[in-house]
Amino acid sequence: MNKFRLKPEIYYGSNAIEYIRTLKGKKACIVTDKFMVDLGFIDKITNILDDKGVTYRIFSDVEADPSRETVLVGLQHIIEQKPDTLIAIGGGSPIDAAKAIMYFCIKTKEKLVEPDMIKKPWFVAIPTTSGTGSEVTSYAVITDKKENIKIPLAEDYMLPDVAILDYELTRTMPPSVTADTGMDVLTHAMEAYVSKEASYFTDIYAERAIETVFRYLNRAYEDGNDMEARAKMHDASCMAGIAFCNASLGINHSLAHALGGTFPLPHGRCNAMLLPYVIRFNAGLKGREITNPEVAKKYQNIARLLGLPSDSLLEGVLSISEGIKIMNKRFNIPNSIKEFGIDKDEFMKHVDDMAKAASQDMCTSGNPVKATFEDFKKIYMEAYE
Repeated sequence: MNKFRLKPEIYYGSNAIEYIRTLKGKKACIVTDKFMVDLGFIDKITNILDDKGVTYRIFSDVEADPSRETVLVGLQHIIEQKPDTLIAIGGGSPIDAAKAIMYFCIKTKEKLVEPDMIKKPWFVAIPTTSGTGSEVTSYAVITDKKENIKIPLAEDYMLPDVAILDYELTRTMPPSVTADTGMDVLTHAMEAYVSKEASYFTDIYAERAIETVFRYLNRAYEDGNDMEARAKMHDASCMAGIAFCNASLGINHSLAHALGGTFPLPHGRCNAMLLPYVIRFNAGLKGREITNPEVAKKYQNIARLLGLPSDSLLEGVLSISEGIKIMNKRFNIPNSIKEFGIDKDEFMKHVDDMAKAASQDMCTSGNPVKATFEDFKKIYMEAYE
């Protein structure tokens, strides 16, 4: 028996944050970062909560790539306050941190009481970047900074109850962040589309997200005040999130998690840089020969959807992989690990550990092609130059 889950409720549009006025809780915890506080975005929420007489506390210590230590501080915060509503606002980091805080809170309670006695807060996620899709997934990634590894978490109860897609909140994203997060959307959608768990339902969301990124990301990158492009990219991020939450991701994310955990590189940039190499691996491209035709057919379908050359499997695979390299160059995203400024000796010192971490990453199981430790290492080596 197969399963396709449609949750959370999604409120979208330029005034979608007004949903906060309908909350029935009396005590809220807001998880965010200092950037959101400085921009005044938190005021949009607290002003409404003040009007409703809802008490609240703000946990704004979340950093980029939230650490295990930060999550544990947030856990203490939520245990002390005991909120009935949890609101996460920001990019993927605050939303992932809120999920991880809830994860550890419930795991702690499970050691003390029966699971059916545990009541989780009403969880509202408000993304301010168009990339992670975290507002509609049951996944989160935190970083163990002592071990330099990223730790993916997955539990159904981490899925938000409500997602608010207010594209006005994305207006201040600088071009580099717009590009990085937009290419993250593309990676989510493409991995979901070729995943071994993909279905007719997930394909619909993945295809539309891919098509939207190719049509609107450059517009949003060139003009941050193009609100049609901003809105479309916000929708695409959400659709890609729905697709991969149901279909899973693959080794592109496994490789990116290990690379970004070892070197201080933005997650979206790692995904974008690695994507052409992963496409070629998944399609089984060896010289001019395709050895994994079933997977290559999916990439050919994408090329055809986008109007790229796709008369043969080889042509479709090459069109997509080279097309993504062109996009990366347009957005000033490196097309190799070396272009990130990582020294070859330093890279070689860590490549085995990264390959091992990637092979053990939870995203690896969803990949359409089984990858060995040697495969991961080979992809890293190809991507370096």
